[in-house]
Amino acid sequence: MNDKLFEYAGFWPRLAATLIDTVILFLFTMPVMFLVYGELYWDSDDFILGGWDVILNWICPLIATVTFWIYRSATPGKIVFGLEVLDAKTGSKLTVSTSIIRYFSYYLSAIPLCLGFIWICLNSKRQGWHDLIAGTIVVRKTQIKEAYKTIPQE
Repeated sequence: MNDKLFEYAGFWPRLAATLIDTVILFLFTMPVMFLVYGELYWDSDDFILGGWDVILNWICPLIATVTFWIYRSATPGKIVFGLEVLDAKTGSKLTVSTSIIRYFSYYLSAIPLCLGFIWICLNSKRQGWHDLIAGTIVVRKTQIKEAYKTIPQE
């Protein structure tokens, strides 16, 4: 893959995209959590309250995120900023297995003081640990289209 075809997305646009995704997930899950658990959800010290908590706060975000990566190459937040998540070797859309590996690798990026996310600032391809583990890159979508326009057509 030709690295000159891509403009790698940096830390700040990716952080902003993640914040948008978090707000969207919050707006969808919290009303349901409140309907199911009421005030207990906000007052409890338990990490997990029950089955609905696991489904809404763990399984639904996994399914939504992986689905967006597979079909749109981006979550809603990344779409807003014109970013795409692609396979680092081929530049193609992610597979189901790559998407799942990337999703669970987020936890590895977050656990040690978010160093895996800060790594985005230090890596030449702007890859966090989750990107390195899954073999992915995050690029500006408009940059990809412009780059392909400059490739001679046969």
